Amino acid sequence: MSAKGKEKPFHSLFAGAIAGATESFLTYPAEFVKTQSQFTYAAGEKAPGPITIIRETIRNRGILGLYAGVGAPIIGNAAKAGVRFLCYDYFKGLLADKDGKVSPPRSLVAGLGAGMMEAVLAVTPTETIKTKLIDDSRRAEPKYPKGVIPGTAAIIREEGLAGIYRGLFPVMMRQGANSAVRFSTYSTMKQFVQGNARPGQALPSWVTFGIGAIAGIVTVYVTMPLDVIKTRMQSLTARQQYRNSFHCAYRIFTEEGVLRFWKGTTPRLARLILSGGIIFTVYENVIRAIGGRAV
Repeated sequence: MSAKGKEKPFHSLFAGAIAGATESFLTYPAEFVKTQSQFTYAAGEKAPGPITIIRETIRNRGILGLYAGVGAPIIGNAAKAGVRFLCYDYFKGLLADKDGKVSPPRSLVAGLGAGMMEAVLAVTPTETIKTKLIDDSRRAEPKYPKGVIPGTAAIIREEGLAGIYRGLFPVMMRQGANSAVRFSTYSTMKQFVQGNARPGQALPSWVTFGIGAIAGIVTVYVTMPLDVIKTRMQSLTARQQYRNSFHCAYRIFTEEGVLRFWKGTTPRLARLILSGGIIFTVYENVIRAIGGRAV
């Protein structure tokens, strides 16, 4: 993208936050099912499939059960998407050539940097809280039944601030990989499509959605093992089961097999196809609506 199409920093933050909150609310049930499917189950107990998780959750807790822990990711996704787009545009500006253009490899590096920043500033705390609340919802008598804020306060009381930063390393790896793959795929495809369109013509929303959805598909398969490790490291029993992320990966590989690293792919795929389409479409439309591109 040329310098002419560069977003203003505040508008990148604002549009990204709106896009992140919208995407999180619309796709949360798929995230809930994905997270449930990645937890550890007792020996001999078969991990339930997505349909079973949905059916059992609705039967035991009603339709709202699919939104257990939703408050944390809505707030977190608004923050992380704002940080992601802001940092991506910043790194992209640093890596642009003298004509203001960013090559696909440099776009990959900019996305990696943006993902690392969002992992530290926004993702790890909210992902940890969300994962613990979803894990807790599986219990017959949940410890944190009163919602996100009381649940967060209880987790901090019990484990300290370190408790909401558990799994920081795999989250940084996952978010870095997520953003690197997603942004580079999206930017490369967008530049290709725009190269075949009339100069100055804005891409229709359905085209933006389609490009974002394809970027989401690529992202899922490349980064799924990191997502599984992240979920395990943020579960309620992680401290008792794993010394660190590498020990967690080793135990999954030796005890459950390599395919376990792609457990939860179907609901995550459904979420990220929608997520990629929604977040880029909302972002582009909000940026246009508020006149957020520098000229």
